[in-house]
Formats: sequence, C-alpha cells, structure tokens
Amino acid sequence: MKPLREFDIAFVGLNPGEHSFHYAIGERFFDNFEEPRDFSNCEVSVNLTLDKKSNFFLLKFAIGGKVTVTCDRCGEPFEMQLWDDFNQIVKLVENPEELASGEEDPDVSYILKTESHLNVAEFIYEFIHLSIPMQRIHPDNADGKSGCNPKVIEMLEQMNQQAKENDNPIWKGLDKFKDN
Repeated sequence: MKPLREFDIAFVGLNPGEHSFHYAIGERFFDNFEEPRDFSNCEVSVNLTLDKKSNFFLLKFAIGGKVTVTCDRCGEPFEMQLWDDFNQIVKLVENPEELASGEEDPDVSYILKTESHLNVAEFIYEFIHLSIPMQRIHPDNADGKSGCNPKVIEMLEQMNQQAKENDNPIWKGLDKFKDN
C-alpha cells in the first residue's frame, strides 16, 4: 500500500468549482518524511479548498493547531499555537519537468495532463513547517511577565550586566555611531 494515500485527491471525477477537504495531522504523518524536525506533539488541522479550473487548480490551505517547540530564550519546551493560510497553484501541462526548471515561483507547481490524482502531503508538510515562526519564545503570562523559566531569565540578566561592566574602554568612542 502506498504511504500517504489518504492525501491523494482524484481530481478527474471532480466537477469544475470549489471542493473542500479536511486533514487531521499528528505525529505519525511526519514518519513518512526523512528530514529531521524541531518540534513535537503535533496536533494540526488542515482545511483545503481546491478550486478546479480547466487547466489548473487553485489550492487554499488553512493551517491551525499546536506543536511543542523549544524556547530560543530559555531552552524550555512550550506549546505554540499555529494558524496560517497558503495558496498553491497546480498547472496541468504536457512536460512538467521543463516548466518547473524554468519557473522560479514557489507558489506554482506542475503535473502531467495525463495524471488523475494529486497528492497534497508534500504541500501540507511544507506549509506546517512554514507556519512555525523562526523565532520561538514563550508568550507572556496573563500578568504580562515572560513565560520563560525565571531562573534562566535571571541568569541571562546577570550575564548581561556583567558584560556591561566588563566593557573594554577602547570601544567607548564607537558608541556614538550606534544610532546612525
């Protein structure tokens, strides 16, 4: 049995117009991909709207859910909420390899006109990764304080203070150029 078969969309039998699909993505989904990931406990919902036209499809992905990531500031894991939208155009062509190599638009993909199924697993995989921000820091608590580990924050503040105290006087003259 082909892995990720549940992500195949048999578009040949679909009438022109919009069609909706829903996918619940969990940890097992990522077992089908070799790349390492820097999150865990994935619980993501993907709502896909496929707008079928005569020679192309407009795919609209709505990503929502949560993953556990490591905080860049304190190194502690926390649950991050995800929500994002992505659009992808899939064109039906005679020779997709030639067009794909000449095009530089990542929002456009090509498949053979003779294909009958479109597998959206790669798109979902990519868009979940793109939904996770590059900078991952604990959100603030209800009282407005950082959600990071207080001991780590205290250590960082001490280190910052020590660095200020140990400033080399040779660089003092350059401070006036900081804001320019």
